[in-house]
Amino acid sequence: MNQEQDQYIIGIDTGGTYTDAVVISKQEKKVIATAKSPTTHYNLSIGISTCLQKLFKNAKLHPNDVVQVGVSTTLATNTVVEGKGAGVGLIVAGPTRQFQLPVVSMSMIKGGHNHLGDEIEKLDMEMLVDAIVNFKGLVDTYAVCSSMSIINSAHEKVMSKAISLIDPKPVFCSHEVSSRPGIKERAATTVLNAMLMPVMNDFLVGMQDSLVSLGLAGNVLIIRGDATPMDISNTHRQAASTVASGPAATAWYGLHFSPQADALIVDVGGTTTDITIIKDGKPVLDEAGSLIGEWQTQIDAVKMSTVGTGGDSHALINTKGQLTVGPARVLPLAMSDKSPSPSTWIGKGLQCKCVMAAPEITAEEAQHDKVLAYLQEKGPSTPKQLKDALEIAEITLVSHLKELAQLQLTVETGFTPTDALHVLGELELGRRESSEEGAKQLAAACNMSVEDFCRNVLRGVEQKIEDAILDHILKIEIGKTMTGFFPGYRKSNLLDLQFLAKIPIVGIGAAARYLLPGVAERLKTEVYFADHYEVGNALGAALMVADAEGEMS
Repeated sequence: MNQEQDQYIIGIDTGGTYTDAVVISKQEKKVIATAKSPTTHYNLSIGISTCLQKLFKNAKLHPNDVVQVGVSTTLATNTVVEGKGAGVGLIVAGPTRQFQLPVVSMSMIKGGHNHLGDEIEKLDMEMLVDAIVNFKGLVDTYAVCSSMSIINSAHEKVMSKAISLIDPKPVFCSHEVSSRPGIKERAATTVLNAMLMPVMNDFLVGMQDSLVSLGLAGNVLIIRGDATPMDISNTHRQAASTVASGPAATAWYGLHFSPQADALIVDVGGTTTDITIIKDGKPVLDEAGSLIGEWQTQIDAVKMSTVGTGGDSHALINTKGQLTVGPARVLPLAMSDKSPSPSTWIGKGLQCKCVMAAPEITAEEAQHDKVLAYLQEKGPSTPKQLKDALEIAEITLVSHLKELAQLQLTVETGFTPTDALHVLGELELGRRESSEEGAKQLAAACNMSVEDFCRNVLRGVEQKIEDAILDHILKIEIGKTMTGFFPGYRKSNLLDLQFLAKIPIVGIGAAARYLLPGVAERLKTEVYFADHYEVGNALGAALMVADAEGEMS
């Protein structure tokens, strides 16, 4: 081999459940090795480092042979959906009304330009100074937006300078992040960049620390939501562009491995399922800009849909004996060797999951939270046991347990589709006996046989994925969704609606092989699983970097 052929590209994907990595040869784009490790949300760099260490061990390569690293991530999406990120102060200059955005506070001041770039009203400096003084100490970062700043950005530059003099914190100007008209959408785009900047900055620092500690000297590129890579040094200023980063990598994997030029690319993870589509061998982009949470933005991204269902979705029985699956994620019973036997605790409602303090939590750390302190002292407990022992209102406890789980201070275990697959003999990754014990308790709670209960769990996940696929296609075709138009169509006594997909499905993710065949069968289409589909997003990131390098050379 010559020197060029001896060079390699790494792809990394940080998902809600796992961090995946793959290394490919730069010239041939051949997969050399793959690796998978749990995502460590409390410190993402730990999961990334662990995954990369496994990758180098499997690949038997020297870090100096790696010339580029492509990274896709759901960090930005998760931050917006969970309502986290920096506290933003928004200042808008121009003749416009107040609008709702995820900010700490918003101030409207006089100023702005017209479509020719002529000043329609002088910038009111007194109002500007008052706004900054009022925001000082309350916000972490600023977003500024003035009318028609895409033509004349003078007022935004003045606002930015004033902030730097009065309250020197990061400032994002709308003319720097968007060149499109529409002040509300431009303001939303600016706010999201400001909100995500410190979160993304922490992630990028952790990423670079991980790579440097492993001796990786190659260029690091972050995958944007529009399926293009950007240099890591620019990412903290364009953090919002990484929304849909994971689905963009998903789509790129589909481009390389789809049997047809048109296809649905479906990524089934442990926590969520992401759906994208390719047409004529290209990802379908959202031309109007991405709808992120409740806010319409001017961020270019692949057209995507996400549904809160996957291999680790929590299957529970409510107090009325009704089965629901997801959107919450728990550790499957089969994969937990720390929780008590499910036969001793699993049941209806608050008895459907067991909560444990994370292994790395010390007694000193636990004493600051009474739930953690109880778990440290008494061991794994159900939410009902916690509620009764600590006398906490159910709604308060459920919310607090969700927060502890997101921070990875606790581990929650319960019955999942992964357990159902173990009981049915279709999967052998963990302790089948634990899955069987849980299935017996839950099946009895809803008066079903164990086998019927497990198949209903899988059917529940498959129906959610099928509905998400239908909604995704219908929104592209007619701008509406079936679940929005006729949400109860499955239960109708007057209509029997069936849909047939005219394009194939390309499956990605470890759970895809077990959950997508049933979906494809109902949609009367084919599902394909190409090589390395389990780490398809990481491979998509690596291939995107390789393809971009090829276009430039």
